[in-house]
Amino acid sequence: MVLVVALAPLLVGIVRKVKSRLTRRQGAPLIQPYRDILRLMRKEVVLAENASWLFRVVPYMVFAATWVAAALIPTFATGLQFSWTADLIAIVALLGSARFFLALAGMDVGTSFGGIGSSREMMIASMAEPAMMLTVFSLALVAGSTQLSTVADYLASPEVGLRVSLGMGLVALVVVALAENARIPVDNPGTHLEVTMVHEAMVLEYSGRHLAMIELASALKLLLYVSLIGCVFFPWGIAGSDDGIAGYLRGAVLYLSKLVIAGVLLAVFETSTAKMRVFRVPDFVGIALMLALLGTLLLFVSRSL
Repeated sequence: MVLVVALAPLLVGIVRKVKSRLTRRQGAPLIQPYRDILRLMRKEVVLAENASWLFRVVPYMVFAATWVAAALIPTFATGLQFSWTADLIAIVALLGSARFFLALAGMDVGTSFGGIGSSREMMIASMAEPAMMLTVFSLALVAGSTQLSTVADYLASPEVGLRVSLGMGLVALVVVALAENARIPVDNPGTHLEVTMVHEAMVLEYSGRHLAMIELASALKLLLYVSLIGCVFFPWGIAGSDDGIAGYLRGAVLYLSKLVIAGVLLAVFETSTAKMRVFRVPDFVGIALMLALLGTLLLFVSRSL
């Protein structure tokens, strides 16, 4: 749990630094996200007069749910002490709960921006969550379990081989990750234009430590999806339960390498791609839904032959 909290702002810093260098700018240092969170923690919280208790509680609920979900994913090793709780369906449920309460908080104050952001977030989630669940079903059909350590150990074995359904699941999960983390082309995390905002519109009324919790939860969510893709589809180097300290150190180094590679690839993709119109987002996320559905159907057909 300490590892994911410590590395989440670093991943955001890597993405921002690489994007700055690709656009010929110096950019902020890698530790700038840590500074931003600490600065927000020291600032005073400003609340709207009509904000309810839900508005005050939601940042901590979103952070706690995202933190637990990110910590459940095997990062550098499988078979850890709480690996039996790392179920894919439970992780999807935690992320869905965090999204639900954040959307409620966006509508709580009654501003137009909050309502727009919440409605757009639910529109995206209405297709992203089914795509995520279908990808989970595909992995469960292949590995015979939804427990992440079991899935990672099975997919790392040579008996799996190349499967079209897993390739479809990978593409679907990448599209879902872009949509869930409000990244380009679904949303631009660096803009505050009311025409394009999705995630930022829901958190405009937050400040101080509340905003720090939400920013840290957003960084944890990005780390969660990167860790999930690396654990399931690229499980190379993950230490097993029987490996010693050397295996854990090797797994930690490879995990850090995966984070750096994922951050660089995300920065390159966002730099070379423009944000799409809001009305085209359902078509983009629908691609993930159809690919995940086709992958699941292919597995069913191949099992019946």
